[in-house]
Amino acid sequence: MLAAELIDPMIPTLKPTDTVGQALEWMQEHRIGQLVLMDLGEYRGILTEELLMDAVDEERPVGQIMRLFEQTYVQEDQHLLEVLGLVVQHQMEVVAVLNEERQCIGTISVNELLKQFTQELGVQEGGAILILSINERDYSMSEISRLIESNNVKIISSYFSSAAYGMPDRSRLTIKLNRRDITPVIATLERFGYQIEAAFANTPIESIDQDRLNSLLRYLNT
Repeated sequence: MLAAELIDPMIPTLKPTDTVGQALEWMQEHRIGQLVLMDLGEYRGILTEELLMDAVDEERPVGQIMRLFEQTYVQEDQHLLEVLGLVVQHQMEVVAVLNEERQCIGTISVNELLKQFTQELGVQEGGAILILSINERDYSMSEISRLIESNNVKIISSYFSSAAYGMPDRSRLTIKLNRRDITPVIATLERFGYQIEAAFANTPIESIDQDRLNSLLRYLNT
Protein backbone atom coordinates (compact mmCIF):
# COMPACT_ATOMS: atom_id res chain seq x y z
CA MET A 1 0.00 0.00 0.00
CA LEU A 2 1.30 3.43 -1.00
CA ALA A 3 1.21 6.73 0.87
CA ALA A 4 -1.45 8.22 -1.41
CA GLU A 5 -3.80 5.39 -0.45
CA LEU A 6 -3.26 6.06 3.26
CA ILE A 7 -4.47 9.68 3.21
CA ASP A 8 -7.24 10.35 5.70
CA PRO A 9 -9.67 12.82 4.04
CA MET A 10 -11.34 13.56 7.38
CA ILE A 11 -8.26 15.24 8.87
CA PRO A 12 -8.24 18.98 8.11
CA THR A 13 -5.15 20.88 7.02
CA LEU A 14 -4.39 24.35 8.32
CA LYS A 15 -3.71 27.47 6.30
CA PRO A 16 -1.68 30.40 7.66
CA THR A 17 -4.74 32.59 8.22
CA ASP A 18 -6.54 30.04 10.42
CA THR A 19 -6.60 31.02 14.08
CA VAL A 20 -5.00 29.24 17.02
CA GLY A 21 -8.46 28.72 18.51
CA GLN A 22 -9.76 27.07 15.32
CA ALA A 23 -6.73 24.80 15.13
CA LEU A 24 -7.13 23.68 18.73
CA GLU A 25 -10.84 23.05 18.16
CA TRP A 26 -10.08 20.82 15.16
CA MET A 27 -7.45 18.92 17.14
CA GLN A 28 -9.94 18.27 19.92
CA GLU A 29 -12.63 17.26 17.44
CA HIS A 30 -10.37 14.75 15.69
CA ARG A 31 -8.54 13.68 18.86
CA ILE A 32 -5.14 14.43 17.38
CA GLY A 33 -2.24 16.50 18.64
CA GLN A 34 -0.76 17.64 15.32
CA LEU A 35 -2.03 19.17 12.07
CA VAL A 36 -0.35 19.90 8.75
CA LEU A 37 0.08 23.53 7.67
CA MET A 38 -0.28 24.36 3.96
CA ASP A 39 0.10 27.65 2.14
CA LEU A 40 -1.44 27.71 -1.36
CA GLY A 41 -0.93 23.97 -1.67
CA GLU A 42 2.68 24.01 -0.45
CA TYR A 43 3.65 22.10 2.67
CA ARG A 44 4.91 24.39 5.45
CA GLY A 45 5.35 22.03 8.38
CA ILE A 46 3.34 20.65 11.30
CA LEU A 47 1.77 22.53 14.18
CA THR A 48 1.46 20.77 17.52
CA GLU A 49 -1.08 21.19 20.28
CA GLU A 50 1.70 22.12 22.72
CA LEU A 51 2.94 24.98 20.54
CA LEU A 52 -0.58 26.28 19.98
CA MET A 53 -1.40 26.12 23.69
CA ASP A 54 1.60 28.38 24.36
CA ALA A 55 0.06 31.09 22.21
CA VAL A 56 -1.54 33.80 24.38
CA ASP A 57 -4.11 34.95 21.83
CA GLU A 58 -6.52 32.38 20.36
CA GLU A 59 -7.21 34.80 17.49
CA ARG A 60 -3.57 34.78 16.46
CA PRO A 61 -3.03 33.33 12.95
CA VAL A 62 -1.30 29.95 13.02
CA GLY A 63 1.07 31.17 10.31
CA GLN A 64 2.81 33.15 13.07
CA ILE A 65 3.35 30.09 15.27
CA MET A 66 6.55 28.06 15.24
CA ARG A 67 6.14 24.81 13.33
CA LEU A 68 8.01 21.51 13.20
CA PHE A 69 9.01 18.94 10.58
CA GLU A 70 9.21 21.46 7.71
CA GLN A 71 11.52 19.10 5.79
CA THR A 72 9.85 15.87 6.91
CA TYR A 73 7.16 14.41 4.65
CA VAL A 74 6.52 11.49 2.31
CA GLN A 75 5.98 11.21 -1.43
CA GLU A 76 2.69 9.82 -2.70
CA ASP A 77 4.37 6.70 -4.13
CA GLN A 78 6.26 5.69 -0.98
CA HIS A 79 5.39 2.35 0.60
CA LEU A 80 3.54 1.92 3.87
CA LEU A 81 6.66 0.58 5.59
CA GLU A 82 8.66 3.65 4.57
CA VAL A 83 5.96 5.90 5.98
CA LEU A 84 5.86 3.91 9.20
CA GLY A 85 9.63 4.11 9.57
CA LEU A 86 9.53 7.89 9.17
CA VAL A 87 6.81 8.52 11.77
CA VAL A 88 8.46 6.20 14.28
CA GLN A 89 11.84 7.88 13.78
CA HIS A 90 10.42 11.37 14.33
CA GLN A 91 7.58 10.44 16.73
CA MET A 92 4.96 12.08 14.54
CA GLU A 93 1.19 11.82 14.85
CA VAL A 94 0.55 12.95 11.27
CA VAL A 95 2.66 13.14 8.12
CA ALA A 96 2.11 15.18 4.97
CA VAL A 97 1.91 13.51 1.55
CA LEU A 98 3.40 15.37 -1.43
CA ASN A 99 2.90 14.68 -5.14
CA GLU A 100 5.44 14.91 -7.97
CA GLU A 101 4.94 18.68 -8.15
CA ARG A 102 5.72 18.84 -4.42
CA GLN A 103 2.18 19.95 -3.65
CA CYS A 104 0.66 18.66 -0.42
CA ILE A 105 -2.24 16.36 -1.34
CA GLY A 106 -3.27 15.23 2.14
CA THR A 107 -2.45 13.94 5.58
CA ILE A 108 -1.78 10.46 6.96
CA SER A 109 -2.65 9.88 10.60
CA VAL A 110 -0.52 7.45 12.58
CA ASN A 111 -3.64 5.77 13.97
CA GLU A 112 -4.88 4.92 10.48
CA LEU A 113 -1.36 3.95 9.43
CA LEU A 114 -1.12 1.41 12.25
CA LYS A 115 -4.52 -0.02 11.36
CA GLN A 116 -3.42 -0.56 7.78
CA PHE A 117 -0.11 -2.03 8.93
CA THR A 118 -1.83 -4.62 11.12
CA GLN A 119 -4.08 -5.55 8.21
CA GLU A 120 -1.04 -5.98 5.96
CA LEU A 121 0.50 -8.30 8.56
CA GLY A 122 -2.69 -10.35 8.75
CA VAL A 123 -3.00 -9.77 12.49
CA GLN A 124 -6.78 -10.06 12.34
CA GLU A 125 -6.64 -13.32 10.40
CA GLY A 126 -7.05 -16.55 12.34
CA GLY A 127 -3.91 -18.64 12.60
CA ALA A 128 -0.82 -19.45 14.61
CA ILE A 129 2.37 -17.44 15.06
CA LEU A 130 5.80 -19.03 14.98
CA ILE A 131 9.05 -17.42 16.12
CA LEU A 132 12.25 -19.01 14.84
CA SER A 133 15.67 -18.31 16.32
CA ILE A 134 17.96 -18.35 13.33
CA ASN A 135 21.53 -17.63 12.26
CA GLU A 136 21.52 -14.95 9.57
CA ARG A 137 23.81 -16.89 7.29
CA ASP A 138 21.38 -19.82 7.40
CA TYR A 139 18.34 -17.68 6.66
CA SER A 140 16.46 -18.68 3.52
CA MET A 141 12.83 -17.66 3.34
CA SER A 142 12.29 -19.78 0.23
CA GLU A 143 13.48 -22.90 2.05
CA ILE A 144 11.39 -22.15 5.15
CA SER A 145 8.33 -21.48 2.99
CA ARG A 146 8.82 -24.76 1.15
CA LEU A 147 8.97 -26.71 4.41
CA ILE A 148 5.89 -24.99 5.84
CA GLU A 149 3.85 -25.36 2.66
CA SER A 150 4.73 -29.07 2.47
CA ASN A 151 2.22 -29.42 5.34
CA ASN A 152 -0.54 -27.63 3.37
CA VAL A 153 -0.09 -24.52 5.50
CA LYS A 154 0.32 -21.02 4.02
CA ILE A 155 2.34 -18.06 5.29
CA ILE A 156 0.15 -14.98 5.72
CA SER A 157 3.00 -12.64 6.68
CA SER A 158 6.49 -12.64 8.12
CA TYR A 159 9.19 -10.30 9.36
CA PHE A 160 12.86 -10.75 10.14
CA SER A 161 14.58 -9.08 13.12
CA SER A 162 18.33 -8.90 12.71
CA ALA A 163 20.59 -9.88 15.57
CA ALA A 164 22.52 -7.35 17.58
CA TYR A 165 26.17 -6.93 16.58
CA GLY A 166 28.25 -9.92 17.64
CA MET A 167 25.21 -12.09 18.38
CA PRO A 168 24.50 -13.93 15.09
CA ASP A 169 22.42 -16.64 16.75
CA ARG A 170 19.87 -14.19 18.13
CA SER A 171 18.10 -13.21 14.89
CA ARG A 172 14.37 -13.87 14.84
CA LEU A 173 11.95 -14.76 12.08
CA THR A 174 8.30 -14.23 13.03
CA ILE A 175 5.77 -16.01 10.83
CA LYS A 176 1.98 -15.72 10.79
CA LEU A 177 0.29 -18.85 9.40
CA ASN A 178 -3.22 -19.53 8.16
CA ARG A 179 -3.83 -22.47 10.53
CA ARG A 180 -3.91 -22.90 14.29
CA ASP A 181 -2.93 -26.56 14.39
CA ILE A 182 0.73 -26.33 13.39
CA THR A 183 2.19 -29.32 15.19
CA PRO A 184 3.17 -30.93 11.83
CA VAL A 185 4.84 -27.68 10.73
CA ILE A 186 6.91 -27.52 13.91
CA ALA A 187 7.92 -31.17 13.55
CA THR A 188 9.06 -30.55 9.96
CA LEU A 189 11.06 -27.42 10.80
CA GLU A 190 12.75 -29.06 13.78
CA ARG A 191 13.57 -32.10 11.67
CA PHE A 192 15.49 -29.82 9.30
CA GLY A 193 17.38 -28.17 12.15
CA TYR A 194 15.36 -25.02 12.74
CA GLN A 195 15.04 -23.82 16.32
CA ILE A 196 11.50 -22.86 17.34
CA GLU A 197 11.79 -20.14 19.96
CA ALA A 198 8.04 -19.87 20.54
CA ALA A 199 4.67 -20.70 19.07
CA PHE A 200 1.30 -19.10 19.74
CA ALA A 201 -1.90 -20.85 18.74
CA ASN A 202 -5.31 -21.75 20.07
CA THR A 203 -4.61 -25.45 19.55
CA PRO A 204 -2.19 -27.18 21.99
CA ILE A 205 1.26 -27.72 20.48
CA GLU A 206 2.85 -30.87 21.80
CA SER A 207 6.39 -30.44 20.53
CA ILE A 208 7.01 -27.03 22.13
CA ASP A 209 8.73 -27.15 25.49
CA GLN A 210 6.42 -25.29 27.90
CA ASP A 211 9.29 -23.97 30.03
CA ARG A 212 10.84 -22.44 26.93
CA LEU A 213 7.55 -20.79 25.99
CA ASN A 214 6.99 -19.47 29.52
CA SER A 215 10.50 -18.02 29.56
CA LEU A 216 9.82 -16.14 26.31
CA LEU A 217 6.54 -14.76 27.63
CA ARG A 218 8.31 -13.52 30.75
CA TYR A 219 10.98 -11.91 28.56
CA LEU A 220 8.41 -10.13 26.37
CA ASN A 221 6.60 -8.81 29.44
CA THR A 222 9.73 -7.20 30.93
